[in-house]
Amino acid sequence: MKNSTKWIATVATAAAIFFSVNVKAQTTDKSAWRLGFGIEGGIPTGSLHTDPAYSKFELGGTARLQYGVAKNVALTLTSGYYNFFATQAAKDVGGTSFGVVPVKVGAKAFFTENVYFGGEVGAGFETKYAKNTKLILTPGLGWANKSWDVGVRYENFSGQSDNYGLVALRLAYGFSL
Repeated sequence: MKNSTKWIATVATAAAIFFSVNVKAQTTDKSAWRLGFGIEGGIPTGSLHTDPAYSKFELGGTARLQYGVAKNVALTLTSGYYNFFATQAAKDVGGTSFGVVPVKVGAKAFFTENVYFGGEVGAGFETKYAKNTKLILTPGLGWANKSWDVGVRYENFSGQSDNYGLVALRLAYGFSL
């Protein structure tokens, strides 16, 4: 699982570089700076999802600052909070829901007017138990216009011999600064 996740992240990064060079213009407004607030839901993978399942659902909220470096490429800074809800089986053995505060930087490359490929890297700060810090690698696809951003992504959390992931859908509202 760990090697396949690194392979996926490598391919995602290469694709982002490729598309950032050969993309069409995105519909933009006058400001290069944008701010978006999103809500998301996801399904945990890896050690959080294996039997016995610790968590089967994630709910979170994020804020994303975006800077357009070209009409088709933007740099991003994302942070927020993810809550992984503990299953009853996990609660029966003393487990509880826990959270992660992600801090990620990344890029979006638009390969059509509104469709983009994105990649992010950063750190995830767990809020309970050992309070570990995880390396986050995130490839994703999305659709965005001047106000809305809908994206799906895979997010990998690795470090401290406890690796897990997340497949999530994010719905965000954004505006120019």
